[in-house]
Amino acid sequence: MIVGIGVDVVDVARFAASLERTPRLRERLFTERERSLATASLAARFAAKEAVAKALGAPPGLAHREAEVLSGPHGRPELHVTGEAAHVAATLGVSRWHVSLSHDGGVAVAYVVAEGTAA
Repeated sequence: MIVGIGVDVVDVARFAASLERTPRLRERLFTERERSLATASLAARFAAKEAVAKALGAPPGLAHREAEVLSGPHGRPELHVTGEAAHVAATLGVSRWHVSLSHDGGVAVAYVVAEGTAA
């Protein structure tokens, strides 16, 4: 059963300018394992973090670093949630996440599906 869905789009150039303008932004938004990625990949992951919040119903108190997107063994993105995001997901009955990322033409997009049982 689909518990929630979220989608977000990020302008890569605008995102890059934000990272350059605010050097500590990278640390506030991304986990240590995400930070070294190329800007377009970071923009797609930022979109995924926003999409996670939307899939959870945009509850207050979520932090961007509580949603981490890493590449799996074959390059497929894998989503891991911790902290308040994990707590809200468990309360909603989320047991599995699906995430798709793309970036092209100066735009990054992420689509997230929260799957589980109704709480």
